[in-house]
Amino acid sequence: MNYYEVSPVGIIRQDSASFTYASEQPLSVGAIVEIEVGKKHMIGVVISPTTKPSYSTKSITRLITIQPLPSALVSLALWISEYYSTHLGTVWPTLLPRGITKKRRPRSVRPQEKLRERTNFVLNKDQQLALQQIADMSPGSAILHGVTGSGKTAVYIEAAKQSLERGESVIVLTPEIGLTPQLVDDFAEHFDDILVTHSRQTEAERHLTWQTALEATTPHIAIGPRSALFLPLKKVGLIIIDEAHEPSYKQEQSPRYSALRAASMLAKHGEPKLVLGSATPLVTDYYTALAAERPIITMPRPAMAIAPPQVTLVDMTKRHSFRRHRFFSEPLLTSLEKTLSENHQVLIFHNRRGSASVTLCDNCGWQAGCPRCFIPLTLHTDTHQMRCHICGLYDRIPTSCPTCHEVDIIHKGIGTKLIESELRRLFPDKTIARFDGDNAEGESIEAKYKDLYGGAIDIIIGTQVVAKGLDLPHLRTVGIVQADAGLSLPDYSASERTFQLLAQAVGRVGRNQHATTIVVQSYQPTHPAVTYGLAQDYTNYYHHALRERQRANFPPYTFLLKLVCVYKTEAAAIRNAKNLATTLRSNTPSRVEVLGPTPAFYERAGDTYRWQLVLKSPRRQDLTDALSHLPPAHWQYELDPTSLL
Repeated sequence: MNYYEVSPVGIIRQDSASFTYASEQPLSVGAIVEIEVGKKHMIGVVISPTTKPSYSTKSITRLITIQPLPSALVSLALWISEYYSTHLGTVWPTLLPRGITKKRRPRSVRPQEKLRERTNFVLNKDQQLALQQIADMSPGSAILHGVTGSGKTAVYIEAAKQSLERGESVIVLTPEIGLTPQLVDDFAEHFDDILVTHSRQTEAERHLTWQTALEATTPHIAIGPRSALFLPLKKVGLIIIDEAHEPSYKQEQSPRYSALRAASMLAKHGEPKLVLGSATPLVTDYYTALAAERPIITMPRPAMAIAPPQVTLVDMTKRHSFRRHRFFSEPLLTSLEKTLSENHQVLIFHNRRGSASVTLCDNCGWQAGCPRCFIPLTLHTDTHQMRCHICGLYDRIPTSCPTCHEVDIIHKGIGTKLIESELRRLFPDKTIARFDGDNAEGESIEAKYKDLYGGAIDIIIGTQVVAKGLDLPHLRTVGIVQADAGLSLPDYSASERTFQLLAQAVGRVGRNQHATTIVVQSYQPTHPAVTYGLAQDYTNYYHHALRERQRANFPPYTFLLKLVCVYKTEAAAIRNAKNLATTLRSNTPSRVEVLGPTPAFYERAGDTYRWQLVLKSPRRQDLTDALSHLPPAHWQYELDPTSLL
């Protein structure tokens, strides 16, 4: 008889992540099995062999998959559980597909539709040097810092070819599902064995992709958002994280892991090389790479001869620039008219969805707010509704004030839906598409990518999703309605995020020899995040950000832990937050700084109140130790938060 520690997929007991089971047949670490827990049957993963215990044990019911998970993935699951202080039972659903016990009919994978013919491109000197540095580096991580249009994707493809020639698979991560088709199309020009996985696929599609990876005997290319990192490919030689600065690589639900950190652990303890590609690397990652003496591979020039875009910065405090329209300046309207008359594409970027962010009474000042979350309701004129962007509550559009009963209801603020309606009025004969969090199924960038790439869509409107990584050959003008919209957020990363979004939005044009234009409107045109972002000047922004972070003691100079308590009443939230703050200040080392308690950015969400504490320490272990003082209920925690909002 053989004995094994098996970890159930789900939490059975908070104080135990695995249980001992017997098996007549020998099993490998990573074997996926069915086990009996009490009277329930559950899925489990064998995490280690063990000796016969002194107590009687149940037997493993059956083996679910013939092939075990690769040992590197099992080690990664254990690391995520320990590093992020989360129960191992919550980690397995991230690694395993839903419906793993279901029998699936085998399906042939549809070949990727190619928008371009397969070609053999020639790398320039910067690309050749970058490729050589990747080939020469030891297993571990490297930053590929290339300006927009420098040809990072070509380097990814050539590095992937070298990995496949060695019999090693490649994982390529993208920050958004919407960018997956573009990346897949780029790789499909050169490879046939591509596995694509993302959350918009059906349960069966994701399961079959996972099963294909598990049973594969030849190397594959896997492409997708952060979940693609966990495809069970046996021998991974290269992991590429494109647009590595994006916050979407940090999972917001438990386990709150960072795909960048998880990938770095795979690279640190296994054989893969990890390449973090970005035109605007995270300040913390860049600092860490320098401190650890890991390679920083630079590609400072565009891949081909280009015509630099003409950049116009409009000061929104100077109202004479808005003679024809209240939020489209004269330079922006002129550029739109010229570009559209020449049948080229324009892109309008604004990081706020909806039609208007504030609805109020012009007579008494009453404001439409969510009765559950206490935040302003956002007007959505296309659906004739007021909507809460926190809890999703819907309400009708008021025709009169509920307080004074006057009919002087006004709507203020600019959202993507208002921009869309105004552009439809100004350019009624043009095809317009909006991309934001309100898109229905079939209206996403992923669904419309062919039309975007081919130029069938004349005007593209969107939030941050349109500023990421898109390469559109027909795009000639980019307009940014309010460049400093994110600077007012009370978060240490607000400035960096603004810089990244502007630098990335600017990078959507200026990729060829066509004349292109960028018009940027801002209330703070001299802010470093705006000026450096428009100039795509990463070096000066990096040093500016480091000075600010050091002065305020934020990462990379410290580690962070965010604690949020959630209660039905405000008094209970405040009382319990104060009690925990007192406990932490008395029971943690003096180097641990406890900030708060303060109301969370969204103090009320749904029918609950939220107050938070933020802990800082130069030693991360201090923060994980502090979690031992956390009450068992009503508290949420996040180690290494990318945002304090």
